Amino acid sequence: MSASPIAVVKNLWGGELPEFECLDAVNELIGVLVNGLWNSLTRHQRRSEPFRLVRPTVQESRVGLAGLALIRRQELDGFVEGLFNGAEVLDLPQKASASLDILGEMRALFAGIHEVASDAAKPAESSEIATTMKHLREMTRIADTEINRVVLDCTRARRQLMGTVGTAKPTRH
Repeated sequence: MSASPIAVVKNLWGGELPEFECLDAVNELIGVLVNGLWNSLTRHQRRSEPFRLVRPTVQESRVGLAGLALIRRQELDGFVEGLFNGAEVLDLPQKASASLDILGEMRALFAGIHEVASDAAKPAESSEIATTMKHLREMTRIADTEINRVVLDCTRARRQLMGTVGTAKPTRH
């Protein structure tokens, strides 16, 4: 239902914030991670500001292909890790669950592409690399769509649930 930005930041250091030399260092960390990153991510809960995966410039080469596939796999891993926030199981809305299944399949494809492209022993024609790069760009657009579907469906469900909490009138005796 809710996530504390400070709790998430603590998880970056194994559950405890690191020691700081001064209050300015604490304020800088909070400013960057919480006020900057956390708050900027919340804007994607609106349909008008969809989330987009990074669009790095990569060469159409075996190394570029492997690098892009690794980035995409890591982005999907990070999204799922952030969504679950340490939980083993989540009760997700139906559309979000279906989109998460698609993202899981895409993650496996990205991992496979990375593994094959990283293996110099495997043949790789430049035309095949170019075709696979084209497919990766299309998969990126699909991943963007599915991530946004998860975010919006979970946001909608949370708002609906929050609207029902506390709306029941107390029984008067």
